[in-house]
Amino acid sequence: MKRRHCAAAAITVVCALAVLSAPVQAWAAPEPPPSSQQVPATKSLAEVRAEIDQLYEKAGAATDAYNLAEEQVKKQTAELGDLGRAIDDGRSKIARLKDRIGSQAREQYRNAGLPPGAQLALSTDPRLFLYGLNQIRQSQQASTSVLAELTRAQADLELYTEDAQDNWDKLEAGRLKQARAKKEINARIDEAKKLEAQLEEKERARLLELERQAQAAAQSSWLSSGALKDINREASPSGKAAVKFALAQIGKPYVWGAEGPGSYDCSGLTSQAWAAAKRPIPRTSQEQWAQLKHIAIGDMRPGDLIIYHSDATHVGMYVGDGMVVHAPRPGRNVTLAGAGSMEILGVVRPDA
Repeated sequence: MKRRHCAAAAITVVCALAVLSAPVQAWAAPEPPPSSQQVPATKSLAEVRAEIDQLYEKAGAATDAYNLAEEQVKKQTAELGDLGRAIDDGRSKIARLKDRIGSQAREQYRNAGLPPGAQLALSTDPRLFLYGLNQIRQSQQASTSVLAELTRAQADLELYTEDAQDNWDKLEAGRLKQARAKKEINARIDEAKKLEAQLEEKERARLLELERQAQAAAQSSWLSSGALKDINREASPSGKAAVKFALAQIGKPYVWGAEGPGSYDCSGLTSQAWAAAKRPIPRTSQEQWAQLKHIAIGDMRPGDLIIYHSDATHVGMYVGDGMVVHAPRPGRNVTLAGAGSMEILGVVRPDA
């Protein structure tokens, strides 16, 4: 056995020496990879712009999902707090009822263990008999009432506990949705930023100009279509307050999930503007679209919300003159834009 090991070791050494003594083959140096600062020549700037827009739209959709999950988490947390207090109250109530039942048992013990009926039968005084009969009836009613109340309290406590577990499960599900949405948002934003970073300075300037031209063309086409019957309708008093608030936020940065005061995402801006007007509305653009009253584009007035994209993932506030104030996307600030410069899904009115 020892000889076999020695032989194997010798063979290994010989092989290693053979490899080391073999002539070295010359290899051509690999060509350097394309610079990460350049966009592949096969893509035009228009195509790059479309790809970046699509990535930010996906980030917007994920942001709406995140915001909705956050609202649900807040709701479940509040409900859990209420249920926790109800459970504590229920336990205290059950303890008090059990004390009352215990007091009745102790009273019976003090009466030598005789039930009230037996004590009454032993009484020879008619007045005491009648009085005792009345006391027995009251005692029996009280005992029945206490037991019934204890049964109800225990049933309520079980129901509160089941509801608390259900709300806890929903809370955990909401947190998982938030985590997934957050991951999706960051991934799409990182992709878009990477694409933009690959452009040279002149190309980035040109890309921005292409974006402005496309928005201007879309706005011009929308206005000339006659979709908006009256460009300067009168806003309602609450609409004026909402517009005033929104316009005051111009210049503040877009931050996904933000609802002020230093930064906003699109629905964070519109929901806070209407909250300032004392008319609370849903937090997300999709919920604003789902829950608020829909109106015709032609009847739009300042303060109304324009919902954009087929999946309702962007929103701006109409301010008159064919313009909206909105928080566009990461890397941009709250600004004014043409109301028709993006794909309109429809219009909703918070104070209809």
